[in-house]
Amino acid sequence: MDVSGRIEFRITEQGPDRVVGTMPVQPGILNPFGTAHAGAVLWFADVCATVLAFGGTGMTPGGSGFPLAINLSAALTGNQKDGSFTATSQYVRKGRSLSVVRTTVTGDDGRLIADVTTSHVPAK
Repeated sequence: MDVSGRIEFRITEQGPDRVVGTMPVQPGILNPFGTAHAGAVLWFADVCATVLAFGGTGMTPGGSGFPLAINLSAALTGNQKDGSFTATSQYVRKGRSLSVVRTTVTGDDGRLIADVTTSHVPAK
């Protein structure tokens, strides 16, 4: 069995305490039932959280300080077949050695799709 897909999204807002992204619900992220695959929703939330934890500097290959996710907890509460998702990442705790980020993913109607909490430590 061959499986392929494509995940695309855009960071629409990036500040020191909040990151917002939007992701279209498109064929490349749909599961066999025609709704967004849970993995795509979690990937979207995790990347938005990582962008927040990394801060405003550019990410480069081999660079130091990349915020490694060491824990991810998620509640998937809804789904949709089209439109777009919005992820909003905000700090629960912003620290030098550990940061905790809560990301909510909502659908077009503002309905909660996922509530994701991630913990990040800076890579050496």
